[in-house]
This record gives sequence, structure tokens and C-alpha cells, in this order.
Amino acid sequence: MAEARRAAYHPHQLAGARFLIIEARFYDGIGALLLQGAEAALREAGASWDTVNVPGALEIPVAASMAAAADKGLAGIVALGCIIRGETYHFEIVANESARGLMDVGIRHGLPVGNGILSVENEAQALVRADPQLGNKGADAARAAMSLYALQQSRAG
Repeated sequence: MAEARRAAYHPHQLAGARFLIIEARFYDGIGALLLQGAEAALREAGASWDTVNVPGALEIPVAASMAAAADKGLAGIVALGCIIRGETYHFEIVANESARGLMDVGIRHGLPVGNGILSVENEAQALVRADPQLGNKGADAARAAMSLYALQQSRAG
């Protein structure tokens, strides 16, 4: 598999930027790995963050919308969670609606959002994607939010 291209931003653009990590801990071990990667990426960039937990992926967009409406000093949101396919159609509903909800929040509020909600077939796939030493999708979501924030700041000045 080819190496993913990483969005560029400069750490000085993130000075004073405060992000919110919203994590669904339905799968606690996977959530912990995603969080570890996201926090490392934010720390490396010099950004600060707060973290809130919600029960599952469907609650992430609701929490994101509430945060966007209440906290005007928020630089962006990093959404972390995992959806593993089961035997019913519920997987598609949760995957599609959580992604759509996050897009809606970003567009409606003009707020950078990094989507780190995994949609996978099984736990093994989730672990590979979440592990900071392997897929590191938590860090990717944080970098996406930071990159959008840097773009927003470059256009504001």
C-alpha cells in the first residue's frame, strides 16, 4: 500500500490553538489507541486540547455541534471512534450518519473537523488502523483538523 500524503501546516500557525477531541469509547481499547495517536500529533504541533467522551459514534456529531455552538474559541474538533460491521444494517446507519453529521458541523459552523471514526469489518482491522505504530488514524484525524485550521487562519489574515 502506498504511503498516504500528509497535509502540511507549520507549528507556528497552531500557537494558542485549542482543539476538542470527542471520543466514543464503545470499543475502549481501540479508542485508547486512537486517542494516543491524536494527542501525540496535537502535542507535536504545539496545540492544546480538551477531551470529552461519548457512548458511541452516533453521539459524536451531536457533541461536536453543541461544542461548536457553545465555544467560539475552539480551533477545531477531532472525532475518534470505531464502528465494526455486525450482522445487521445498523453498521451502515452508524457509519453514514456519523460521517454526515460531522460534515454538517464543519460546514454549518465553519469549524475544522478531523474525522477519525473507523468503519471496519472486524476488530483486527480496527487495531491495525488505530495503533500509533501502524495505521495511526487518530493522528491522521488530528492532522486533518490542524491542517484545516491552518488553512482557515491563512485565509483570515
